[in-house]
Amino acid sequence: MKLISWNLLHTTGAGVEQVAALIERHAPDLVLMQEATVAIEALPARAGGFLVRVSLPGRLHGLAAWSRAPLQEPAETLKLQRGLIVKRVCQILELPAFSVANVHLSHGQLLNRLQLRRIARALPACAAIIGDCNMVGAPLLPGFQDVGARQPTHNSGRVLPLRLDRCFVRGLCCETAEALPRGASDHRPLLVVLAPP
Repeated sequence: MKLISWNLLHTTGAGVEQVAALIERHAPDLVLMQEATVAIEALPARAGGFLVRVSLPGRLHGLAAWSRAPLQEPAETLKLQRGLIVKRVCQILELPAFSVANVHLSHGQLLNRLQLRRIARALPACAAIIGDCNMVGAPLLPGFQDVGARQPTHNSGRVLPLRLDRCFVRGLCCETAEALPRGASDHRPLLVVLAPP
């Protein structure tokens, strides 16, 4: 299964046209989006497929997932430990062979690792956690492998390149992982191809 994850940069970054172009160019099965506003709900009209979205509590943006095929089960929203400013949630999608957690974690380096562990406990044996983890360094997530692209995915202050967008898997193999060109956002899309072992 080919997946793309992209932090869109809410109201000033990538929109429906840019995401649709990404879908046309790479033909993914699933696109996970962070900082997606209600405007992204027009994506199925432009690119076909199906979309589910959840806002972060008290925010205009949140998490969204576009799927080429209908989801077997409704997406689940998991509440995460709260950051200093933003309340965080995780979007969990049940796919035929495994589950995927779409994440936009807190910036605190201890807190985002605690959030990862809460997500891991909510997932089945075969699962992936993908998205903007806002994480520098090792994830400290037992049982999961960090299989995402090794290139920087974000330039902090347009100066410091960081690998904030990650993909962690348990019970799955990663056949491909790359960071795509940045486009209209401040993050590069992350493309992975995952398969059962």
